[in-house]
Amino acid sequence: QVQLVESGGGLVQAGGSLRLSCAASGRTFSSYAMGWFRQAPGKEREFVAAISWSGSGTSYEDSVKGRFTISRDNAKNTVYLQMNSLKPEDTAAYYCARATYYGNTDPRKYDYWGQGTQVTVSS
Repeated sequence: QVQLVESGGGLVQAGGSLRLSCAASGRTFSSYAMGWFRQAPGKEREFVAAISWSGSGTSYEDSVKGRFTISRDNAKNTVYLQMNSLKPEDTAAYYCARATYYGNTDPRKYDYWGQGTQVTVSS
């Protein structure tokens, strides 16, 4: 069984930064690609970023390119999302998830999910 626990969310002013962390249980973390998604009230869950099992490959949703950076530390079983230049439209619950394969933006292709961490950006 895999458990994912996100942390690092909070309230920040527009233009500020936050770093989200996702700690994973289990010995197979380093074998899987990982992703971050977000969901705002009344909206569908949307892809934010993904990273390959080794960390050598990353992909981003267009609206966060140049502002967000996904990374991972396989020794710590943790994936991160550094968010800079935050905007009010980034306000959402953010979720990490384990990918069935790297590069997928469809949440149905992710098999384990964390409980989410709330990010609120004030204008």
